[in-house]
This record gives sequence, structure tokens and C-alpha cells, in this order.
Amino acid sequence: MLGGNVFGFTADEKASFAVLDAFLDAGGNAIDTADVYSAWVPGHAGGESETVLGKWIAQGGGRREKALIATKVAKWPKFPGLKRENIFAACEDSLRRLQTDVIDLYQLHEDDLSVAPEEYMGALADLIKAGKVRAVGLSNFTPERTLAAIAAGGPRVETMQPEYSLMSREIEAEMAPLCVRENISLITYFALASGYLSGKYRSVADKGKSVRGGGMDGYMQGKGPAVLAAMDAVSAKTGATLPQIALAWLMAKPGVAAPIASATSVAQLKELMGAIEVSLTPEDIAALDAASA
Repeated sequence: MLGGNVFGFTADEKASFAVLDAFLDAGGNAIDTADVYSAWVPGHAGGESETVLGKWIAQGGGRREKALIATKVAKWPKFPGLKRENIFAACEDSLRRLQTDVIDLYQLHEDDLSVAPEEYMGALADLIKAGKVRAVGLSNFTPERTLAAIAAGGPRVETMQPEYSLMSREIEAEMAPLCVRENISLITYFALASGYLSGKYRSVADKGKSVRGGGMDGYMQGKGPAVLAAMDAVSAKTGATLPQIALAWLMAKPGVAAPIASATSVAQLKELMGAIEVSLTPEDIAALDAASA
């Protein structure tokens, strides 16, 4: 699944359009964004990613017909939380920016403990009934609140979007088994651990290689070097790059429908798409599991 967090941020409009076109040309179709992207950037207000994606869709050429658009609500200060009226207003705003009349997958970006599951699941049901949303999912929910959302009735919860990578395996304890049991597809974010699993950040000096380098300290300590060493060994054996190995490991895990990965150039996208062709052996997976435990 192509991550849209970089659209209008580290990938300008021209680069974003090129990546999106190449993604469709390579056989991809699912694109993930959120209304809050990229409000964290100085000078940005939020909505930038959806706006770029909407301009790309508006070019026509079958783009909308080929693409599955997933966006989210709850984390943007303009439309915070999961109250019914907020979900309706945020959805209309997203539809306008995306320049489409329906969102294929509308996800609750985070839980809102002040709102009963019956309220937000009811709001999602009404959006589906109105033809503005096709399917719904959750993100960053606890197992308990996921079960509460399911029990509340309304539309079926189709997807769960949690953090999951070789550097972050917490969901394996409860969330992943729950999703397998309930037949909820996992679409996982931070698949490359903010770029650490690309192998680009191996020393303190490497932190200056990108705007994300400052967040690498936590990964460089603890199990990080051991994980990269195990990935290097698998790379030497298979010829796959480290990003491809990180994605292939995720795709081999129970319940994972698709990891989310972002690309800022066509070359980067082609490398990431190559993960589909990587076949890890049980021994490869076991070695990666051991290093990342």
C-alpha cells in the first residue's frame, strides 16, 4: 500500500504525481493518506496530502477508477476526535480535497475515549448508507476498544492500521491474533521504522542524511544493529535490498494484507515494489525474528 504522508511534504506535487503514476503502472492500487497529513510541518496547516492526491485524481485518465483511496479522521486539530458531527464534517472536507465523491476506505485514525463506540460506528454506517464511504477501518485502537467497536454494530471493521515492523512487534501479542480471529486485514505503518530499516542510518554521522535522521537514536541502540546485521545476511543470500526484506518479512506475517510504504521518487517506488517478488525462506524469517525479538 502506497503511503501518502510524503505528498506535499518531502515529495512536492510533481514528484508525487510521478510516484502515483508509476505505482499504478506497476500494478499497485491502494493509496493511504489522512486529513492531518502534513500538519506537523512548519508552515503547513494539514490537508496537504489529500490536496495533492485530489489534484492527481483530477487529471483523469482512469486514475480514480484504478485507485483505492484510504483516508482517516480524528487526529487533525481542525477535526479532532470521533463525535458524530465531526466525522461527517471531516469526511465532507476530505471528499472536497480528494476531488472524489466516495472514499473507498475511511479509517478512524485514533480512538476517542470520550465517545461511545455506538456513536462513531453509527456515523460510519450513515456515511456508507449515503454512498460517501465504501468500507471502514480502525487505526491505533487497543484490542479492547476494537472489540467494543465490533460489538457496537454498524459496518463491519475491515481493516486495522497499527505500527508494525522488525523494530516494533508489539501487536503480535494481542492485536494481530485478534485481527486474524475476526478476519480484519492488517495494513501496517512505519514498515521501515521511519527509514532505519533501509540501512541508511548505521552511525551517528548518518543522522544528517535526511530530516528523519534525528529520530534514529532509539533505533541505533538496543536491537537495531543486530536487526540490520540479520537483514544484511538475508540480503547477501537473496540479492534483495534491505527495504525489500523489511516489507517481505511483514507480508509473510499472519493477518497482514499489506504494509504501507512511502516513496519520494520513482526509483524508490520501484525498489519498494520489488518486495513483492522477494520470497523469504522459513530460515530467513526465523533469523529475522530472532534478531528483532
